[in-house]
Amino acid sequence: MPKSPSASAQQRQALQELRRPMLDAETFYEILLGEMTTRSGDPATGFALMLEAARNSEDEKLYQRAANIALQARSGESALIAARAWQQAWPESVEANRYVLQILVALNRVRDSIPALTQELANTPAASQASALLALPTLYRRIPDKPLLLGLVEPVLAPYLAQEHTAVAAWAALGRLRLQAEDLSGAVQAVQQAQKLAPDDEATALLALELLERGELAAGALVDVYFAQPQASAPLRLAYTRWLLATQRHADAQAQLNTLTSQTPDQSEAWFLLAAVALQNNQLPEAEAALEKFMALTASTEAADNKLNKSLTQAYLLHAQIAEKRGQYHQADAWLNRIQHPEDRFIAQTQRAALLARQGKLPQARALLRQLPTQNAQEEQLKLQAEVQLLRDAKQYAPAYEIQAQLAALDPDNNELLYDHAMLADKLGRLDEMERLLRQIIERQPDFQHAYNALGYSLADRGLRLKEAKALIETALSHAPNDPFIIDSLGWVHFRLGEHTEALRLLESAFARRPDAEIAAHLGEVLWTMKQPERARAIWQQGLRLQGDNETLLKTLRRFGVRP
Repeated sequence: MPKSPSASAQQRQALQELRRPMLDAETFYEILLGEMTTRSGDPATGFALMLEAARNSEDEKLYQRAANIALQARSGESALIAARAWQQAWPESVEANRYVLQILVALNRVRDSIPALTQELANTPAASQASALLALPTLYRRIPDKPLLLGLVEPVLAPYLAQEHTAVAAWAALGRLRLQAEDLSGAVQAVQQAQKLAPDDEATALLALELLERGELAAGALVDVYFAQPQASAPLRLAYTRWLLATQRHADAQAQLNTLTSQTPDQSEAWFLLAAVALQNNQLPEAEAALEKFMALTASTEAADNKLNKSLTQAYLLHAQIAEKRGQYHQADAWLNRIQHPEDRFIAQTQRAALLARQGKLPQARALLRQLPTQNAQEEQLKLQAEVQLLRDAKQYAPAYEIQAQLAALDPDNNELLYDHAMLADKLGRLDEMERLLRQIIERQPDFQHAYNALGYSLADRGLRLKEAKALIETALSHAPNDPFIIDSLGWVHFRLGEHTEALRLLESAFARRPDAEIAAHLGEVLWTMKQPERARAIWQQGLRLQGDNETLLKTLRRFGVRP
């Protein structure tokens, strides 16, 4: 609780109130001249005059004005002189102490700020202390030496960790300070302590989610505890869903989206994401229903025209993909025709070219792309990439390889383009070229997990250098622990090594995370080899429902004499 003013302070305040209407002429002149010189572009003189007036009158507002003049002139040291003079004249002033604290932090004088911080928290009413504690990491966010800051602030927080009404906020603040200081395990420990006291605390859940995004897997259990509760924050649940999608955990993302759309049905973004996930899983009725809900919500909002157009473009593109998957090419084209905004016509035309190609009209599709006008180098690159994709889908790997080589030459530092070039070399059986390109990417970007995975999988699939293949895939997995395709690769290399039980465990995990036709091909083959033909057939059929033309799956079925 804030301290009561002392008797002397009360007397001084009473005297000040009496003196306020009758400032002596000298003090009044100092104030007037101080304001005039400040406005005329001489804040240093204005500050000196205002501070002198404050000392003569012992008026808190004049001390504050002097500090503000110095701050506006970006003179932190002068502002500190004024704030400390104010604090000396008014030791009980909460505002004076706050000024001292904020100025010291701005000057990066962390050690000197600790007494003022301690006083600030003591001055804060009990009902507001939790909010004040949560604000500490923001107050100190610009301090460069975060480990030093943590060591100095942690003892200040100690008494608040032990008080019932502040413990959760204090642990959350400590956890965030530890995160800022790169003490991730310490931050997890702080979240664990806070969550024991309040499993539904939003600040704690947000911190746990940030730790999970930083790769601290121990935070996963803490996140699960929070989102298992129906009353979990909708914005946080949406943020968690985005992370699940980014880490390829589509089944978990869909479960969160189902909860979110059920509890907050006016969340338009959630409906759109649900439509996209359902479409990816070939759940066409569910995708269409979610998309219709998204469009209804979007149409009812008073969004700016550009934002509304972007939303509708995304919806039309998804509708076109749904129609295409159903073989309704005319309907897909009709959806694309709805895209009228000039900024979006480029993507609509590339989609229209893809539709033509899937109807066996590859020459017309390529001609449509080549006639497409471009506004800049980025659109020119996108146009070439779209043509490469058309050729890949049509299994025209040689011309695709040549165009991809042009793309890589246009942007030689782009590892994504180089990776696509390597994958096309693999399709053409140019294994040495593929390996050379992938190793070039690894050398340039050691955390590019897809390059490790692609090289390891290629070796494993051909039964070559299996130990090296396993090491490459494990390195990929260390960079992306939840990627179902990398888990699939690791399961496949274990299978090639004859370790069937471990292969089965990994492939089942991969397929649960991401139902995919190629993963189904591998999982079914392991089950078939382990004398479980009925389970193998069931998995293969599921894969066919997901993608009936998947090359890997169809080859697998032919090898085992199983009819699609």
